[in-house]
Amino acid sequence: MKTEIDIIFEDNHLLVVNKMPGELVQGDKTGDEPLAEKLKKYIKVKYNKPGEVFLGVVHRLDRPTSGVVVFAKTSKALSRLNEQFAKKETVKTYWAIVKNAPKPEQGTLTHFLKKTEANNTSKAYSKEIPDSKIAILHYTVIKKLSHYFLLEINLETGRHHQIRVQLASIGCPIKGDLKYGAARSNLDGSISLHARKLQITHPVLKTKMTFVAPLSYDPIWQACQEV
Repeated sequence: MKTEIDIIFEDNHLLVVNKMPGELVQGDKTGDEPLAEKLKKYIKVKYNKPGEVFLGVVHRLDRPTSGVVVFAKTSKALSRLNEQFAKKETVKTYWAIVKNAPKPEQGTLTHFLKKTEANNTSKAYSKEIPDSKIAILHYTVIKKLSHYFLLEINLETGRHHQIRVQLASIGCPIKGDLKYGAARSNLDGSISLHARKLQITHPVLKTKMTFVAPLSYDPIWQACQEV
């Protein structure tokens, strides 16, 4: 079956894909077809499955973000993966392109984030306030481009828009992220944030697995490929 879906790995339990920027992982009020539904159709045709196809959404990426997303093909895999994510036993590594280099070039950011439902944003605070949640990430500048800097980010927590708002709060908004202070948008409406790697334990085989999502053909991302 021909598909525009970029599949990184698939077996009887897992389906791991490289989400394109602009794709929804799960349905929302826009009514646009989400990646989860596209994958159900893919499974139904490829395996000639009758009836409803099971596909569990384990975690999500923001719509303008690209990168690795894992789905569960069985309820057992879903429950075990959910437990891994809840216990922070997974390792999530992101790449972000920013205009300004953080100082120092390697460090840890700790903030308290509060989400505003009205405009779907979060705000970072240096101290805990009511209804805020602690957010921790570790970053390193791994490449200096002609006009930008490439950061590698490892998350300790998984908060709403965490990387976007934390980097913006130190004067380093992500390229294309108008919502959090970028000067201009990317041509395709994306933001330059890519879920580069995800390490999990296979829910059935119990082996450690690391999935790497290829970069887009955008010239700036391709320059990052030389890392």
